[in-house]
Amino acid sequence: MQEDGQLIRVGISIGDLNGIGCEVILKTFEDSRMLELCTPVIFASAKTLSFQKNHFGLELNFQGIADASQVIEGKVNVVNVWKDAPPVEFGKPTQEGGNYAIQSLKAAVAALKDGSVDVLVTAPINKKTIQSDQFRFPGHTDYLAQELQGESLMFMVTEGLKVGLLTDHVPVKDAPALITQKRVSSKVLAMEDSLIRDFGVRRPKIAVLGINPHSGDEGVIGREDEDVLKPALQKLAESHHLVYGPFAADTFFASAAQIGRFDAVLASYHDQGLIPFKTLAFGKGVNFTAGLSRVRTSPDHGTAFDIAGKGEADPSSFREAVYMALQIFRNRQQYEALSSNPLQKHRLKRSGKGGGKEK
Repeated sequence: MQEDGQLIRVGISIGDLNGIGCEVILKTFEDSRMLELCTPVIFASAKTLSFQKNHFGLELNFQGIADASQVIEGKVNVVNVWKDAPPVEFGKPTQEGGNYAIQSLKAAVAALKDGSVDVLVTAPINKKTIQSDQFRFPGHTDYLAQELQGESLMFMVTEGLKVGLLTDHVPVKDAPALITQKRVSSKVLAMEDSLIRDFGVRRPKIAVLGINPHSGDEGVIGREDEDVLKPALQKLAESHHLVYGPFAADTFFASAAQIGRFDAVLASYHDQGLIPFKTLAFGKGVNFTAGLSRVRTSPDHGTAFDIAGKGEADPSSFREAVYMALQIFRNRQQYEALSSNPLQKHRLKRSGKGGGKEK
């Protein structure tokens, strides 16, 4: 738990050992100025990080610790989740690489839940190699939704573009059936709440993209937009939420002026939102799991097995994920401070302890 004057502690899971996760982490914190902004806590092992550091010829010192409660401010801390040095096969998806990625993730999430770290930044995993009898989730978002309180929302964000998803890692054929009026409402409200608490937007304006081509053309190309999206959005609008749509997805992102009218966009399914987002913001974007009780971000790319081990990985998106986690954490603190003080005053006044003349 962060104390006054203490740097924010950033818990980091290393992702797939055979991908670019360790490389972008080490490159990010090779810049010692990062230690003026936060205290990194990497969940892996000193042997693993030493191997990766030497392989890439990076100049970086770190402190091995047995437990996250032993974190040293001003140092790059490595929690020894395992003590051995597992083999690394750059560019190859292996079950062993996936197993170590999950060990790192579970240890980091446990530290996040008990307050040993303040935020979590996750390096990329391979969705196939992480599967086991002990871990059956399609990705980080679903696991974190189980472990942390709240209504999770996959939210891809930059300073000027924010895209959330009604459905995330599900087959395209299954997405329409999952989009119910209840889901639309809960995701819109989760996005609205995140924009207020996490990004300081006072009255968020949200655009929602249609499910079918041309938003169904009034039922000619599918009934989902007419029967599900439009009624759900109408109810939200009647409750004074600034939500608009459904918009035809094929033209929405073609106009910067159109995008700029809204604080965020809610897409119906994964590729509908992420293809335009990554086209417009790749390398600068951050994957943020909004709506949860703790802050988690990650870079906007995957394991990049094709360049793993070659020293070519760009740490920009991972660095942005760290910056974003720090900013959201501060924004939440500020929001809670501003929200709790008037409430506390109201309670004191009602109880007659506010120092006024009421008796």
